[in-house]
Amino acid sequence: MVDGSNIDVEKLKLFSKDLVGFLKDDKDACFFKQCLEQSNALQSHSHSQYQLLRDSIQDYQEKINACKQRTTEAQSEAAADAEIDKLQKELEQEIQREQLLREELRVITDEVNDLDHQRASIEEQRQLLKKLEQDQLRAEMKLSLYASVTSIIPDLDDQSKISGQIVERDKKVVENFEFDSSKLTTFDTCNSIWKMINS
Repeated sequence: MVDGSNIDVEKLKLFSKDLVGFLKDDKDACFFKQCLEQSNALQSHSHSQYQLLRDSIQDYQEKINACKQRTTEAQSEAAADAEIDKLQKELEQEIQREQLLREELRVITDEVNDLDHQRASIEEQRQLLKKLEQDQLRAEMKLSLYASVTSIIPDLDDQSKISGQIVERDKKVVENFEFDSSKLTTFDTCNSIWKMINS
């Protein structure tokens, strides 16, 4: 513990304001916002690719139908075997291309679904972070209120002991206090704190 008899209360106030400013830093919120923006951009790109592939599949389906029609016409007109084989090969190639496009479309659909899940997860984390920030602000306000009413600023860094400082504004004096919880009961500790507040 630092001897508080030489601490300037104004400097202590400035330090408290700096501490609150530091605690309000929202780096995690910025990170989650960037993740959400990237997720939305990827989703938009995937939707565009999805639409292009659907259009391509439709074009290939039309080509396949045209090939089938030509094959049927060639067979009905007793066209040469070479022409029928050529049309059959074209049909098989178009069917293979369609299958490849369908597989690519399935992969992109899976990616879009995955991005939707990621966006939902990021939104949940953003809401949780916002709630934690609100809870932290509420706790800081409570701590400030308690310190204002009781003139006691607890030391929350070390949870193994009960300690802090008593600030007397009129006299501009800061006193340190500490209670060993292993030697005092909770009741005795509470009584000692009340005596400090009332003195």
